[in-house]
Amino acid sequence: MLETPFTKFHFNGQREDEQILLVLHRHWFDILSQFFIIFVMLLILFGSYGLTAVFFGNFESATFQKLIAFVRNLFFIFTWITFFIIWIDYYFDVWIVTDQRIVNIEQDGLFARTTSELRLEKIQDVATDVKGVIPTFLNYGNLEVQTAAEQEKFLFKNIPDPYAVKDLIMKLQKKFEHQEDVEFTEMLNKKIHHDGDEA
Repeated sequence: MLETPFTKFHFNGQREDEQILLVLHRHWFDILSQFFIIFVMLLILFGSYGLTAVFFGNFESATFQKLIAFVRNLFFIFTWITFFIIWIDYYFDVWIVTDQRIVNIEQDGLFARTTSELRLEKIQDVATDVKGVIPTFLNYGNLEVQTAAEQEKFLFKNIPDPYAVKDLIMKLQKKFEHQEDVEFTEMLNKKIHHDGDEA
């Protein structure tokens, strides 16, 4: 079997003869843009120390100080939970390209996960969608796979280097089609020879 960087990786449902060629997460800028809200929340948290001194400088009672500390701690926990949810959603959203199919594992919140797959022979067309200055400059975007299955579209969201991924998928699909043609030709030849021997 051909050695790839993912030879030692495996996923649930992987077949014995199936080889992982590519494992994709969303581009790092996608999670960075989501972390902007975390940055704003941290600014609010640390800014509260100065704001309370300016607006509530006269309230120096122990009860008020405890209340302020409680609100800050509560806000910090909420910020941490938000960070954790964003990271989990990013890390566990994954697309796996093998020599037989494409597998999409999508994390839905903290406790739910959806897995869908698309066999290479079901692929009809592959299109890329890179819009905007930043996605163009950083080379990331969406990749849409048109299928002949019930699920008409298979979407890779904000993946790095979508053009290279498209080329790989199209190459695999053509290779699979060629292999099917060869197997069909061999089967047809055997059938013809078998019928000829019986005659």
